[in-house]
Amino acid sequence: MKSKLHKKKWLPLLQTALVITFATAAGHGMAQDASIKVHHAKGEATLQIQPTKTAVFDLPTLDNMQALGIQASAVANSRFPDFLAAYNEESIPRVGSLFEPNHEALGKVAPDLIFVGGRSSAKFDDVLKIAPTLDMSVDSQSPLKSIERNVNTLGKLFGKEPQATAALQKLNASVDALKAKSAKAGNAMLILSIGDKASAFGPGSRFGLIYDVFGFTPNSAVKDLSTTDRHPFKLEDIAKADPDWLFVIDRHAATGSNTDKPSSKEVLEKSIIGQTRAAKNNQIVYVDPYNWYILGSAGLTSMQQNIEQISAALDAKK
Repeated sequence: MKSKLHKKKWLPLLQTALVITFATAAGHGMAQDASIKVHHAKGEATLQIQPTKTAVFDLPTLDNMQALGIQASAVANSRFPDFLAAYNEESIPRVGSLFEPNHEALGKVAPDLIFVGGRSSAKFDDVLKIAPTLDMSVDSQSPLKSIERNVNTLGKLFGKEPQATAALQKLNASVDALKAKSAKAGNAMLILSIGDKASAFGPGSRFGLIYDVFGFTPNSAVKDLSTTDRHPFKLEDIAKADPDWLFVIDRHAATGSNTDKPSSKEVLEKSIIGQTRAAKNNQIVYVDPYNWYILGSAGLTSMQQNIEQISAALDAKK
């Protein structure tokens, strides 16, 4: 009799425990299998959340992931800036270059998700055959919107939406503060310097965010340049344009090929550029070459650092 009562007492408890266990397991399975729609440069994609293995061929994406506390599983071979120095570790698999994926190495990693963008964007269809792929390229016509899209996409995928929101709020506040200063700074020109040769860039171009996002008024010599072509400028042309501010990207320094070459600063300021208003007023800014040329100022950290460098240059003139 006692035995029957004992069974009657514990049977409902056992049944309840089984139901809870089943529900927990099912919930965990659903969480693992849950999918969401995200936006990228190629449109929209439906992906499983919380991918565990990622291969990254785009440095601005690596920058954004780092800023949000997301670790990449494998990366393309590259020179990494200080804030991405953790990826210099040999234990992190290399899966090709920024231009060309290594299919064998990708096969060994077996990623759940691949990121391309910029230099690797042309390989989107190629690596899509291996795993789901997102193109995180930034549109030079709307760079800030592209960065916001990319950061929000990462936030949704990896459960980092609060961090993404906070990071974008900080970035937009920094942009607004810089624009308030640049609006009163006079006109500007940005050039890519390769020794004594230079190319100039206008609004909407590869480096057009100096005008389009940071708010500088383009010098008349660059304001109507086409957005797709490179525009070689002789040093005499730059001197004739005589911008109030001259922003210089040193390509040799960006690519690490400057060890046996004079810097852009040495070349330019010993030339006719030394006679310009920008030079005489100490308003030539040699921007961080890696952040601009390699990262394209397209990641949270690189853009924030660029804003801070230019903002400090403007503050120094007060």
